[in-house]
Amino acid sequence: MTLPNWAREPLVHFLVAGAAVFAFFVWKGEPADPASRDITITQEDRARLSLQWEQMMQRPPTDAELDSLTETWLREEVLYREALRLGLDRDDAVVRKRLANKMDYLATSIAETAQPSDRTLEAWLADNPHRFADDTTYSFDQLYFADKDTAIAALESLSGGQNGADMGDTISLPGTMDAGTAGAIERQFGIAFLEGLNGGKPSPDWTGPVPSGFGWHLIRLRARTAGRVPPLVDIRGRVESDWRNETLAQRRDDAYQLLRDAYQVDIQK
Repeated sequence: MTLPNWAREPLVHFLVAGAAVFAFFVWKGEPADPASRDITITQEDRARLSLQWEQMMQRPPTDAELDSLTETWLREEVLYREALRLGLDRDDAVVRKRLANKMDYLATSIAETAQPSDRTLEAWLADNPHRFADDTTYSFDQLYFADKDTAIAALESLSGGQNGADMGDTISLPGTMDAGTAGAIERQFGIAFLEGLNGGKPSPDWTGPVPSGFGWHLIRLRARTAGRVPPLVDIRGRVESDWRNETLAQRRDDAYQLLRDAYQVDIQK
């Protein structure tokens, strides 16, 4: 049976996973009412506590230690339920932030496990050939700054039309490079600087600041020429890793937006 297109979307899988997590806790017997006075500590719960101790201490707990661990967990559970019953979780900025971070982490975890299709990776390879061609060359100008804030201020001046000839701190790095290879640039400026060149597009405008092992740089990428790009079958792992790293933020935002769209929001002003 062929699944509809919407059923293949990773964000749909995210919602299904969330429902599965909720169902798991219901099956485990977690009370729907936080004020419930019934607490059952199963053999599985004690085994989990024992395993956590063993992973930390590199030995199984004694019977007395396991009883102590169980009592500590029980104390936390009692206080946790009483706090929920009294509504102490509401209007607490710290609790609110922590829960939001946990949910964002869950969304990110689901996004990280999304498996891209060959079509997606082929498109990524076609749009970013310079990331994978061994003989890509770059022609650029750069201004070096020891301080990031100074670099940001200089970029604003350059955006306003000021000439950058007198800008930048002195350093023994070339201010201009023509047809420099990726290897040569990485050796001189470092991998972070090379990634900055790969992240931009050729333009007459200055961009940045881009970090390096020396400090911060404003870059004017004049040209970037990719040589032979290997076929996807030969570098699929590299392409998938690059796609995953570069699109994670967007996929996380998409996961949030899917949840956000389920709410009717009224902002009163």
